[in-house]
Amino acid sequence: MDFKLTEDDLEFKEMAREFAEKRLYPNAEQYDHEGTTPKELIEECAELGYFGFTVPEEYGGLGLSATAFMGVLEELCGGCAGFGIMLSVHNSLTCEILKVFGSEELKQKYLPSMAAGEKIGAYCLTEPNAGTDAASLATSAEDKGDHYLINGTKTFVTSAMYAGVFIVFAKTDPDAGYKGVTCFIVDADSDGITLGNPEKKMGIKASDTREVSFVDVKVPKENLCGELGKGFRQAVTILNSGRIGVSFQAIGIAQAAFNEALQYSKDRKQFNQPISNFQAIQFKLADMQTQIDAGRLMGYRAAQLKDAGEPCHRECSMSKLFCTQMANMVCNEAVQIHGGYGYIKEYAVERYFRDARVTELYEGTTEAQKMVISKDLLKE
Repeated sequence: MDFKLTEDDLEFKEMAREFAEKRLYPNAEQYDHEGTTPKELIEECAELGYFGFTVPEEYGGLGLSATAFMGVLEELCGGCAGFGIMLSVHNSLTCEILKVFGSEELKQKYLPSMAAGEKIGAYCLTEPNAGTDAASLATSAEDKGDHYLINGTKTFVTSAMYAGVFIVFAKTDPDAGYKGVTCFIVDADSDGITLGNPEKKMGIKASDTREVSFVDVKVPKENLCGELGKGFRQAVTILNSGRIGVSFQAIGIAQAAFNEALQYSKDRKQFNQPISNFQAIQFKLADMQTQIDAGRLMGYRAAQLKDAGEPCHRECSMSKLFCTQMANMVCNEAVQIHGGYGYIKEYAVERYFRDARVTELYEGTTEAQKMVISKDLLKE
């Protein structure tokens, strides 16, 4: 496949780089320390159209490709990974599931306000006792005739505090296993929804993450997204988009960490010369950038397969597996090149090191990706 980006793709990527350099990178340490994303920053991104990047034009979005969005996401995550994941989840998971499986009425009702950034989407799949084994979720949706009553608790919900729309997976048939899971679109201001306290995370602290509890939340029948009992399959399908997004979050973090390490190696002097003169450092830099470039190619392969409507389940998992492990390796080496200073918050690589770790955990753990890949290989 040809991974060359179009002129439009490159233009959007360059715009995102400029935004990240001016608005994200200089303030990322503050956002990390405060554990929040300023409202005005969200509003700025809404004006730029980032919340509707992949939403079709007829629903108020930019209607651009996954490939173009991933280039943007890499730049934004290099500036502030905690903020970047908000846009990734909103576009790659919440808008995507509506776009692919929602009825025309649901699309007309929700996508325009979501594309405008007026309603941010949050994805509610994981539960306290249902992580990788998503089919074992306990949240229930009881049929009450003209509506459903949803009861249960979701955990690790990204952007919960900012959400205007929750994508909720619940059991409509508790005895049917994964075939009993159904997807619902739930307004965040519905009675019976309670937000937990923000999680105190190791990294991506600018991203709001917390539990969301549903107690007798009334959801109209027309807010069922897709077919009854097909929610698990929908979640697996949409996670392909999310995994490409996390791949590029990892690439953005890794490239930013590399850039810091490269510059530091030129500036830092030991034994009367820059440490970049030493082969030990040179070989680290060579390995780091080679791995980043390889990950970027894998990510674009998955994105372009998705854009072409081709099967990409394996490629999405391969991309996430490789890119997230790569990011952790690169950030570890960036800290090593900085020596003791890499362990100090004054230097950005300390934050990148912490931010990279979660990429191997959410949207399916590293082990889950290996399960997906090996299962697909064994089918052949």
